Amino acid sequence: MHVNKTDLDYVSSVIKRGMNWALGPEIISLEKKLARYVGSKHCVSFNSGTSAGHAVMIAMNLEKSQVLVPSFSFIATANWPLMVGAHPKFVDIEEETLGMDPNKIEQKISQKVKAIMPIHFAGLPCKINEISSIAKKNKIKLIEDCAESIGSSINNKKTGTFGDASILSFAGNKILTAGEGGAVLTNSDKLFEKLKLIRSHGRLTKENYFLSNKNPKYTSLGYNWRMSTITAALALSQLENLKFLIKKRQENVEYMKKNLKNIEQIKFHSSPKGFVHVNQLFSIILSNSKIRNNLMTFLADKGIMSKIFFTPIHKSEHFKKLDVSTSNLTITEKISNTILSLPLYPDLTRSEMNYITNSVTEFFELCE
Repeated sequence: MHVNKTDLDYVSSVIKRGMNWALGPEIISLEKKLARYVGSKHCVSFNSGTSAGHAVMIAMNLEKSQVLVPSFSFIATANWPLMVGAHPKFVDIEEETLGMDPNKIEQKISQKVKAIMPIHFAGLPCKINEISSIAKKNKIKLIEDCAESIGSSINNKKTGTFGDASILSFAGNKILTAGEGGAVLTNSDKLFEKLKLIRSHGRLTKENYFLSNKNPKYTSLGYNWRMSTITAALALSQLENLKFLIKKRQENVEYMKKNLKNIEQIKFHSSPKGFVHVNQLFSIILSNSKIRNNLMTFLADKGIMSKIFFTPIHKSEHFKKLDVSTSNLTITEKISNTILSLPLYPDLTRSEMNYITNSVTEFFELCE
């Protein structure tokens, strides 16, 4: 996480104020600025990306339905339908963006399918235009999992604006991070109002909900999923610095890719024409799982942490116990067996990047 003086000043100002730590004006400010940045009409903040996704499932009345999701994702993507008694139905990914494959969606659609929920993996948009067309044709809700992709775009249209709703995360490893927190973006007035009720005990509120309400009206079931003011203040500061944070990530990835470009056994997760990749991760794809696993061990011995994003959801112990179809997920399993994420963050120095890429190069030289 990149931290500067502005981050400290924003958080300190909330603490020094001595009031409204839970429902301060920074929350509305963050919501308005996030909506404006992405290009959405509404934004509702939450205490995590997970609660934001759960709230969308409730607000869209997806109970007892089926929701199309990728297995190549963080487990929350497939857990969200389960949280409301719905059924996640896995769709394979394609190898260009590593997003849900539009060519494999329609064969998964049935009368029970009420929503499609693709993710934009590692900061690169999936083929969301094609997926949006399928959703509209079949009159199915489209929910974008944008946990990793804030700032990414296709032909100048930002991710988070293609669907009926989109979900953001501000967890520690995200591009815009506040340590924790999340949000939902939508153009729907109805969904916006429902999300606010769900977030805060079903309490009917005006825009200035951070002010005290002498006679609160509780109109529906709701939860305590509000973002704290301190979290919102940090997210606000990070949002103001987002252009710089994305630029540094992009520059760092390009530098490391240049250093590794002559290694034939490595493929990069690169952008199709018109797609802007914000590089939440720096992912490389190896020839096979043995090479990938040996490289991980080699790098660990040199003090370099690498990680696998993602092990397929359908292979988790949790989902093995469920009655969920795992057929026709061949690309998901192929990629998950060969992908590896190398260290990436805005403050990586040239010296550190050289050490990482030189170590990867050394590994392949020893393999010859």
